[in-house]
Amino acid sequence: MDSALDLQRRIAAGEISLESYYETLLSECVSAKARFNCLTAITNQLAMATVERLKTNLKNDRPKGKLFGLPVVVKDNICLRDYPTTCASKILENFVPPYNATVIDRLIAEDAVIIAKANMDEFAMGSSNENSAFGPVLNPHDSTRIPGGSSGGSAVAVAAGLTPIALGSDTGGSVRQPAAHCGVVGLKPTYGAVSRYGLVAYASSLDQIGPLASDVESAALLYSVIAGHDPKDSTSAQITAVDHQSEMQKGIKGLRIGLPREYFGDGLDNEIRSSIQSMIAKLKSEGAEFIDVSLPHTEYAIATYYIIADAEASSNLARYDGVKYGLRAKNEDLISMYTNTRHEGFGAEVKRRIMLGTYVLSAGYYDAYYQKAMNVRSILKQEFADVFKVVDVLLTPTTPTTAFKIGEKSNDPLEMYLSDIYTVSANLAGVPAMSVPIGKDGKNLPIGLQLTAKHFDEAVLFRAGKTVERLAK
Repeated sequence: MDSALDLQRRIAAGEISLESYYETLLSECVSAKARFNCLTAITNQLAMATVERLKTNLKNDRPKGKLFGLPVVVKDNICLRDYPTTCASKILENFVPPYNATVIDRLIAEDAVIIAKANMDEFAMGSSNENSAFGPVLNPHDSTRIPGGSSGGSAVAVAAGLTPIALGSDTGGSVRQPAAHCGVVGLKPTYGAVSRYGLVAYASSLDQIGPLASDVESAALLYSVIAGHDPKDSTSAQITAVDHQSEMQKGIKGLRIGLPREYFGDGLDNEIRSSIQSMIAKLKSEGAEFIDVSLPHTEYAIATYYIIADAEASSNLARYDGVKYGLRAKNEDLISMYTNTRHEGFGAEVKRRIMLGTYVLSAGYYDAYYQKAMNVRSILKQEFADVFKVVDVLLTPTTPTTAFKIGEKSNDPLEMYLSDIYTVSANLAGVPAMSVPIGKDGKNLPIGLQLTAKHFDEAVLFRAGKTVERLAK
């Protein structure tokens, strides 16, 4: 698969006919959907209508958008007008939003071609993409293994060559973790940098839409389109536009890179550790300065994350009661309709998290769990702020292991939750982080390296990531 920029160059040079390219690509989507179960819907009508509009623009020599002619796959928890937005849940299986998410409007405004909605863990709850009501997504590198969750469908769409760019959402690592397991680039932007208007809420203080891409430059291109203030989202930030393409040309010389010791302890796969140490040596030879740092409360991040995320999920998902959206169970009285709708509509993992969240918010336990978790979150945020006074970027593994077998951790939720041990802290602190592929292990499975920066400094991630990507080849 070409990078986004290479594909655009070929389209602009007339090497590719838009119409024939998309006719072939939409057929490949049908094949990929059958092989990997990575898509919930293929948006043929929308894609071909967009192609007709772009052909007219070309014919009349009108200005081209930043994403002119590029295919994009969108995670199925992002609202696309007139197409189902299911969140991979039975409770929203027939829900068709009457409006677009802000990120969708921005893609269309820059002439992207939306070709499909991506399968995902139900309501973005999961680390393996085994929790979809429409069945698990399969890893294209080994179809007996998980692709990572919850944006596994979007990551597989990129890894399988359907598109150089896709959108996912990251609440605790749901863009970066599947990116690492599928060998693609995944960015969780700073909280507030990308509008969440039209993103179905899971945990509102943690959710963030982010790009998955075939390479760092493609990720930067997509980020430049979707980032920016949105008056429809009260948490959206005013940010200054940065020329990321120029930043990436600066190289890594002189950059101060922190190695937090808590991310390299027990539980890290030896082949991942070895690959990261090899990359550190290469980056040193390019002029980067490495500094040992500490984030001492990292060991509490998983527990803190699951208390806060589940508490917010229990509140957000209360709206799905059979009255306002999607599924409604048939019953004679109102209370039975509420309870049966939620019983029939939600899967096991969603029910587990709603129950956990309701418990930690209940009278008598709020102070013991939720308030304490919020206090720890404040400490974690301060630790990141202190570390970024000393270094420009942090370098860590993205995941403790490469992609595991389907079903391997399904019966042990705690072990499954530990898959996110290196990614959840960035969401709690609200800082940006990116996973970049750095090779494969002995089973030919991709390995991801995570870079983390201070708030709104995505530019340094693209700069460092571009060098890592070059050295990994």
